[in-house]
Amino acid sequence: MKKTNAVITAVGGYVPEYILNNQELSQMVDTSDEWIMTRVGIKERHIQKGEGLGTSDMGVEAVKEILRKTGTKPEEIDLIICATVTPDHPFPATANIIADKADIRNAHGFDLNGACSGFLYALDAASKYIETGAKKKVIVVGADKMSSIVDYTDRTTCVLFGDAAAAVLLEPSEEELGLQDCILRSDGFGRKYLNMKGGGSVHPSSHETLDNKLHYIFQDGKHVFKHAVSNMADVSVEIMERNNLTEDDIAWLVPHQANLRIIDATANRMNLNPEKVMINIERYGNTTAATIPLCLWEWEKQLKKGDNIILAAFGAGFTWGSIYLKWAYDGK
Repeated sequence: MKKTNAVITAVGGYVPEYILNNQELSQMVDTSDEWIMTRVGIKERHIQKGEGLGTSDMGVEAVKEILRKTGTKPEEIDLIICATVTPDHPFPATANIIADKADIRNAHGFDLNGACSGFLYALDAASKYIETGAKKKVIVVGADKMSSIVDYTDRTTCVLFGDAAAAVLLEPSEEELGLQDCILRSDGFGRKYLNMKGGGSVHPSSHETLDNKLHYIFQDGKHVFKHAVSNMADVSVEIMERNNLTEDDIAWLVPHQANLRIIDATANRMNLNPEKVMINIERYGNTTAATIPLCLWEWEKQLKKGDNIILAAFGAGFTWGSIYLKWAYDGK
């Protein structure tokens, strides 16, 4: 009996219209285009504007695009997993709000918080439902409205993040395609270097948490950078070695878009030609769980059936990981 593989059969994406560029940021906080470009490589980021709009409003657009592109009916979807750190509400799950807005009525859904590694965590979880035969059509959404938790007076974080959503459709296949291997790791010691302290059970929302700005992202950039460079590169090389892959075998590296120097360090450790690395951080910034699927969405037309692709990420917590997959269709 042939093994059932979970393959990506479609990609959808969405970015808000409003663009916050470095020039505008420099009027809000003590920074400059040169300072930002030199340190992280970001020129602009998209920001979701509009009263009452949340992460689900971006995620549903990515899901609707998938349904349109594939001719899939909403009732055919079995499961939605939404990777996010900025849910619409503490509950219900943003995945279920997306399902409602997309008229998906026969699926169950849940959110998954793996920070910037969230899409990889969700993709791995979704693949198990496909491989076991429990589900036939699963949508994985990576979406974050990071502007909702950014302090725009803190130049160490406000220059980094943008808003976006992207999603993939997973379906079963007996071809030797799709998710081939996965390495996921976490270490909770990293929580002190990158976190949002307010709003949980340790520091419930109060006047004190608001006054102390505990509902914004906190990052110790030096420690995060050091661990991101080593762990993201290490796990990417590990998955290559485990699957006997050389740099010549890899068609694309799809790295989390947090910092251009981290991306370059990972590609160098893998001995990859820069032309094989998907990079769009300059135009979108760090959209957290959306960065990797957003790259797949932008590069979809260049992808070919059978391409060996490595996905790699590092996020708060700390979380990190890598996935090796064989692309299942010609993007053109």
